[in-house]
Amino acid sequence: MAVFFGAGFATDAFNVAFRVPNLLRDLLGEGSMSRSLVRTFTDYDRNRGEEEAWELGRQLMLSLLLVLAVLCVIGWVFAPQIVHFLAGGFEKVQQELDGYSKLGLTTLLTRVMLPFLPAVVLAAVAMGMLNARERYGVSQLASAVLNLSMVVVGVALIPVMRACGQPAMLAMAIGVLVGGVLQFAYQLPPLYQLGFRLRWEWPRWHPGVRRVALLMIPATVGSAGWQINTVVNTLIASHLQQGSVSWLYYALRLQQLPVGVLGASLGMVSMTKQAHAMAASDLARFKETLESALRLVIVATLPAVAWLIVLSQPLVALLFEHGRFGAGDTIQTAGALVMYGLGVPGAAGVNVMVGAFYALDAPWLAVRASVVSVGVNLALNLLFVGPLAFLGLGHRGLALASSVAVTINLLQLLFYIRRRVGRFGGRRILDSSLRAGAASLVAGLVCWAALFSLGSAWHRGPLVEGAVVLAGSALMMGLTWGLMRLFRVQELHTIGSLARGAVRRVTGR
Repeated sequence: MAVFFGAGFATDAFNVAFRVPNLLRDLLGEGSMSRSLVRTFTDYDRNRGEEEAWELGRQLMLSLLLVLAVLCVIGWVFAPQIVHFLAGGFEKVQQELDGYSKLGLTTLLTRVMLPFLPAVVLAAVAMGMLNARERYGVSQLASAVLNLSMVVVGVALIPVMRACGQPAMLAMAIGVLVGGVLQFAYQLPPLYQLGFRLRWEWPRWHPGVRRVALLMIPATVGSAGWQINTVVNTLIASHLQQGSVSWLYYALRLQQLPVGVLGASLGMVSMTKQAHAMAASDLARFKETLESALRLVIVATLPAVAWLIVLSQPLVALLFEHGRFGAGDTIQTAGALVMYGLGVPGAAGVNVMVGAFYALDAPWLAVRASVVSVGVNLALNLLFVGPLAFLGLGHRGLALASSVAVTINLLQLLFYIRRRVGRFGGRRILDSSLRAGAASLVAGLVCWAALFSLGSAWHRGPLVEGAVVLAGSALMMGLTWGLMRLFRVQELHTIGSLARGAVRRVTGR
């Protein structure tokens, strides 16, 4: 997208339009619904038998399909009003693209991508059932199928759209829709191997579906903090310099790499194990799983913070600065990435913590943290674009506000879980965090000094930028690993075991 569209009119429109189904996907699909399903499905499978568990999954799919189809129709009718609410600042843009105003193009793309929502929520149900059966590989790769389909189909249709006199960005919206369908279809064969059968039957108020729905209400609110903060950022960014929405979007994609790979994956695995522990009334095993997951995710993400901050400009230039994406866009996106990078441990930790509340059947405890997080984000946003506008942070201030808010969210969740289950290794978590943080800080400073010595010499095309990113990453990884061993960070043994296990699975040895 950076190559074909850069950062501006079309990408701003796409990112706002994609925000509508993607927000609901995060809240209703891979967020609260998937986690609520894992808890309920695990209980059904363990205590009521396989057939009743599969019936629960089937009834949930059919009920969601019916509800979301109605929601898509409503969204299609009121798309102009929704877009105006999310990006009212687009009204001030006078230029047009292929006969569409910025608001008009955003509305068109929103309507095209709305059916993505039911497709991807059905995929989330399939993901939840696979995770409950501890088949993590298939469900995690399903997201890669979504992204690959978006790229391949979108890029292939760009010349077709232009030949038809339609906006080229429409091709990317169609790619999103196809990707959502394929993500669901990809997970069906493994489910069939496990015994699941998808067939039409009238949706009914199945007790398991009712239980999932009741868990989803507080769970949706409890996990909504980051998503709502992103929407608030988008709304405010639409009133800033054109391109601000896109700069935040590109930076957020890179920030989500460590959060998704480490936080979301560890969060889902730990939540499944916690759900099994609570189904067996084993609180000690629940606390042990939570502690080890938190220690591992914090130790793994602190080096990622240093990596994103120090190598922000070379990384953005290497990945995005091609075609219509210029050097000015690189600077603006890298600035947002630095601020978003500060929130990586918080965002990854929240993924782990929220799952713990679902496993405890106490998602309402996460609601308070989410509400406070949204309030902090909004207050900081208004400060950075209002009284503190003289600091010149602009869109970077919005990214910083999100990082501060999600960190406060994590601290609150830690406080609430401590009150709920008692001590669960907080001192060990803090000790590991300080040791890993010190190692990451020293490694980051050394890498920054090496990059600073190059001046602007690194910015000389993809080959040089790639060499700098690879060398910087290797230097930082080697230093961090060595310093963590020197500082006796215990989680290194776990990380090493996981890495060796992954190599064995790939090589078959």
